[in-house]
Amino acid sequence: MPFTPLHMGPALLLKVAVGPRFSLTMYGLAQIAMDIEPLVRIVRGDAVLHGPTHTYLGAVLIGLSVAVVARPLCNVLLRAWGAVLRPFGLAWLTDGASVGWRVGVSSALIGTISHILLDSFMHRDIRPLAPFSDWNGLVDLVPISSLNSFCIAAGGLGVLGWIVRRWRQASTKRQA
Repeated sequence: MPFTPLHMGPALLLKVAVGPRFSLTMYGLAQIAMDIEPLVRIVRGDAVLHGPTHTYLGAVLIGLSVAVVARPLCNVLLRAWGAVLRPFGLAWLTDGASVGWRVGVSSALIGTISHILLDSFMHRDIRPLAPFSDWNGLVDLVPISSLNSFCIAAGGLGVLGWIVRRWRQASTKRQA
């Protein structure tokens, strides 16, 4: 199944842990880029949905490409998000107006590599170590329902933790 919001759950929790050193927007764009191939294959009616893009090697190449191509888009989206929130007094919900290269590259790579890891548990047609090996020892290791529950719980904790963290930071600034 192409891009699912469940992949964003662990990223939301990571965002709480490392704050502005991780771009949720770049991670999300990388997740979407990862599922272009399966989407095309679904439209074509292919039996195999996950090919070369769903390998760790493919993930690194896509992650680096996303970092270069999508970083300007990410920065435009962040500025627009800030402009929407400011009039409502909600600017405290933003991390800033831009993503630097280091954060952009690392967030895109975390997005693509974690995508392969999570999908390796779910899809029998993934060969994450190709072209070096066809082995996927993770498939069916964890029930999909448990994996989905983990992603949902991580997302819920991440959203809650992020809002609390940003609210505390805003409160501290107002008191200073």
